[in-house]
Amino acid sequence: MSEPVAQGRSFPLGATLCDGGANFSVFSKHSTAVELCLFDCMDGAEPARVIALDPRLHRTYHYWHVFVPGIAHGQLYAFRVHGPYDPANGLRFEAGKTLLDPYGKCVARPQGYRRQAARQPGDNAVTAFKSVVVELDAYDWEGDARPRRPFERTIIYEMHVGRFTRHPDSNVTAAERGTYTGLIRKIPYLQDLGITAVELLPVFAFDEQDAPAGLVNDWGYQPVSFFAPHLGYSSRQTPTEVLDDFRDMVKALHRAGIEVILDVVFNHTTEGGADGPTICFRGLANATYYILGEDKATYADYTGCGNTLNANEPVVRRMITDSLRHWVRDMHVDGFRFDLAAILSRDEHGRPMLAPPLIWDIETDPVLANVKLIAEAWDAGGLYEVGSFVGDAWKEWNGKFRDDVRSFLKSDNGMVRTLACRLTGSPDVYAWQGREPEQSINFVTCHDGFTLNDLVSYNTKHNAANGEQNRDGSDNNFSWNCGVEGPSEDPEIERLRTRQVKNFLALLLLSVGTPMLLAGDEVRGSQRGNNNAYCRNDELLSFDWTLPEAYAEIHRFTKQLIAFRLGRSLPADRFDMTLQDLLRKQPIQWHGVRLNAPDWSDTSHSIAATWPLISDRHILLHVIINAYWELLEFELPLLDDAYGPWRRCIDTSLAPPEDVCAPNDGPVVALPMYRAQPRSVVILFTQTRADVAAR
Repeated sequence: MSEPVAQGRSFPLGATLCDGGANFSVFSKHSTAVELCLFDCMDGAEPARVIALDPRLHRTYHYWHVFVPGIAHGQLYAFRVHGPYDPANGLRFEAGKTLLDPYGKCVARPQGYRRQAARQPGDNAVTAFKSVVVELDAYDWEGDARPRRPFERTIIYEMHVGRFTRHPDSNVTAAERGTYTGLIRKIPYLQDLGITAVELLPVFAFDEQDAPAGLVNDWGYQPVSFFAPHLGYSSRQTPTEVLDDFRDMVKALHRAGIEVILDVVFNHTTEGGADGPTICFRGLANATYYILGEDKATYADYTGCGNTLNANEPVVRRMITDSLRHWVRDMHVDGFRFDLAAILSRDEHGRPMLAPPLIWDIETDPVLANVKLIAEAWDAGGLYEVGSFVGDAWKEWNGKFRDDVRSFLKSDNGMVRTLACRLTGSPDVYAWQGREPEQSINFVTCHDGFTLNDLVSYNTKHNAANGEQNRDGSDNNFSWNCGVEGPSEDPEIERLRTRQVKNFLALLLLSVGTPMLLAGDEVRGSQRGNNNAYCRNDELLSFDWTLPEAYAEIHRFTKQLIAFRLGRSLPADRFDMTLQDLLRKQPIQWHGVRLNAPDWSDTSHSIAATWPLISDRHILLHVIINAYWELLEFELPLLDDAYGPWRRCIDTSLAPPEDVCAPNDGPVVALPMYRAQPRSVVILFTQTRADVAAR
């Protein structure tokens, strides 16, 4: 016979092992009764034990709590919550639904999980997710230390845990493909490339069945839990072992000097709109967790996913900050990229706020101090806050960099002045704030859209395989197929595409800001023109490990560029410098084909610049960017006797190894002119003779 339960405590929320048992606490406003259900197995049709909570004893304000003796690590549990089903007033209690604990640190997925069962009336215990009681403090971190790399020395690599090693040519065992452990096996590749931080697509537990019929949600932007790592990326068998899998990965990456940034989704959940499943939040406190429509039976949708999390409601604010603390304190992650972060500035009615409490809660939380905070500063409801996102510590995905660099390199008119801004840290966007040069997270591609190869191979999206009649995905890709749609065997087309890929990489990795690469772009990975491949998990979309050899030229070029960027030594006072200070202390001279005569006209497609670098050495770069379709001759600045000659370190029109080399190893450019080939980027380098002699 089971020991009698005790009153328990309302804090901490979730399931907490203590004193020979576990304390359970869950928030559920407006509910009339709560049952704690304990399961012996994931596929149990009925709970092994149901504990009905007495509101006179087990309820404090809106918190239901109980202490259950004898509970140990690995215990499966869930809640059933009773109350009125009254959508018109925002209440959607369904006593037959098995509900996850919002604070559960592990999620078990039964073999027979059925999303549809959570949408239909009746009991769904046998097919429902369950939470798991876990002991977090037993893991041996073996002295793990975060790299704490400053943004000035950061190269971000956006990647998908599953797709990175899912391909059969990954040289990872079948059991480890597509897992956290599989990623560990590829750390040497990341180190060799020069990556300093991985930005992982969502690893919060998510619903893979939230996808069109017959397809799988593979990206993970449909969370079921904000505290539990996704079980599908575990190489082990039991639900609790995913915790060690994840922490082993973090520990191994840290040992390699690589930070771990999580792409987090705090703007919506997988429960969707009014016809969505009841998995957790909807059945506990629907009107608290979500922003509802004016009639309260519908959901405000600023995400394009059916619902919007009520992020600035106090209970939800605390849940989000508690989640972030958990991932930093218990899982040792180094930072977060916030999906559709503009939503975090909306109030309970969806209106933008001038000083959103959640944003400042996150920024000022002492546990979150010194972690990287990156905002995707827009949402699907039209709120666009790039350059105006609230907070002093937040960096921003710069969508303007992506669009403007794409437009310039495809030779659109009117882009020269804009490109000059993007190269120099987007001062038109950020300088007025007095922000640091790395405020702009520069990227040309990301998971959402074309890969770099597809950007130069397709004019339009090809998303028919997604099952939405090619309606999904952006139509504004600013792409150019170089004359042929899709793969081509024409060597001239391939040479042009290779050059364009190098041009994009050069501008990305040499611009002021923090660069972010999409995994696979360094080897011309392709999604066959699909610019919204969220629901595909086939081999064709996985990282193809034959490509580093097939496209060794691009891989080498990327690696050399990263080494060039990270090889610059920075003075101590550089780290407190604003973007305005930087541009004032290293003034750029702009040129066209003639020195000091830049062509800023709408029909111009080229620009050159002489750029002194702030470092402990006296370095000058001369940059030539020719997006014109014909060869152009550029005058070169004359150097005084203190400097050595100009040396070419990059010319994207040349074949390897001449396309890129270490700055001091480049060939001397003796002529007063440089012939820049059509659609090419050239970087020349010089430093003082005294510095050369001191090497």
